[in-house]
Amino acid sequence: MRKILIIDDDTYMCNLLVDFLQQKGYTVKGAFTGKSGRRLVRMNDFDVVLCDFRLPDSDGEDILKFIRSVKPATSVIIMTAYSDIKMAVSLIKSGAFDYVTKPVQPEEILQLINNASEEKDRNDKKNKVNTSFNNNFITGKSSRMKEVMKHVSAISPTEVTVLIEGETGSGKEYIARAIHIASNRSDKPFIAVDCGAIPGEIANSELFGHVKGAFTGAINDKTGYYEQANGGTLFLDEVGNLLPENQLKLLRALEDKFINKVGDNKPIRVDVRIIAASNVNLLDKTRSSEFREDLYHRLNGFKIRLPSLRQRRADIMEFTDFFIKKANNTFNKNVKGIDHSVKDLFMQYKWYGNIRELKNIIFRAVLLSRTDLITSDLLPEEIKINYLSSSQEITGEDVNIEDITELKEAVVLTEKEVIMNALVRSGYNKSKAARLLNIDRKTLYNKLRLHKIDPLK
Repeated sequence: MRKILIIDDDTYMCNLLVDFLQQKGYTVKGAFTGKSGRRLVRMNDFDVVLCDFRLPDSDGEDILKFIRSVKPATSVIIMTAYSDIKMAVSLIKSGAFDYVTKPVQPEEILQLINNASEEKDRNDKKNKVNTSFNNNFITGKSSRMKEVMKHVSAISPTEVTVLIEGETGSGKEYIARAIHIASNRSDKPFIAVDCGAIPGEIANSELFGHVKGAFTGAINDKTGYYEQANGGTLFLDEVGNLLPENQLKLLRALEDKFINKVGDNKPIRVDVRIIAASNVNLLDKTRSSEFREDLYHRLNGFKIRLPSLRQRRADIMEFTDFFIKKANNTFNKNVKGIDHSVKDLFMQYKWYGNIRELKNIIFRAVLLSRTDLITSDLLPEEIKINYLSSSQEITGEDVNIEDITELKEAVVLTEKEVIMNALVRSGYNKSKAARLLNIDRKTLYNKLRLHKIDPLK
């Protein structure tokens, strides 16, 4: 229930507004002086304060400054005589929600309070979303990411379509969410879709919906992702995986601002901002005719190239500390950091799985740790093997032939383990596993044959 405070030395008007607003379902208190109004503000969390500009012991400016300092989330509406309008406008610039001239009309006051309450709801929701997002996202300190975030700040308030290109696991969805949260659509839905995980034959249904009976198995009407995002942002991850017929329908939706559900010719107007992402260069795919050039230019209103983790090594330790804290909360542990040998390994490793790979490794190490430091024995073998190979190349040390043989065997075993993990994580979906490994399907099948992994499981 909304809580309202009326501050007015006109006792008749103050009591009249209190009674009127209570009848409308609000919890209302009244004060006849600035002093008593301040006391009530300190003791309560009011949604809206309606304050007369002229009080016997204060004025609206003093009250506004006080409320802004002690209860900044509270909306303030100033009541003023005609001669004070210039001052009231000045107060609005200083943070008042609005003003109303005397004599006031109760219905007008009610409308202003409703407006102020709705804006407070939007701000509360936005602040909650921002807090949640900031608790799960860090930008890092590297110059390349600072440049990316400058682009995010510049493009977010606009309606321009954005294309984010970056390797798998580099944080493309986080950047898309950052754009959405900083946009004018932040209080509307953000719908993320992994286009690579949608079979081509049902992609149109998933994206645009279908009507009952449109095809075998369509037993009910379905609202697609596009319509679910109405008013907000639709994030199309790995958009390059869409089949040509799906690309065409997406192009028409972008151009016409209308969609048609599968099995229905009735157009539906949808207001959606599109942010697309790809882990490959889409322009190259247009040149090989794998992706429509006209759709590419529609999506590429503004391109953001997200650097890989190995291109922003200055951020590795910041991400490491961040993920350790997250893992501690998840597993109820108290790991304080990593030892020097692990830092050397992390700074040398190539991180082809990017931020996602670092997160997985940290969570695994924190879970297994029995001390307050992550040590190298808790890390996957591929990190240590990579470091050993690089160190030997750099130092030029003589290496025993038996050591090389053992190393090669370890690499083979590690590669097999990595491939098996990718298959398990993808539910044995070969296309998805290939994307997780950042290789193409042909290479994956060659590796499956090499390591004698059953590809039909």
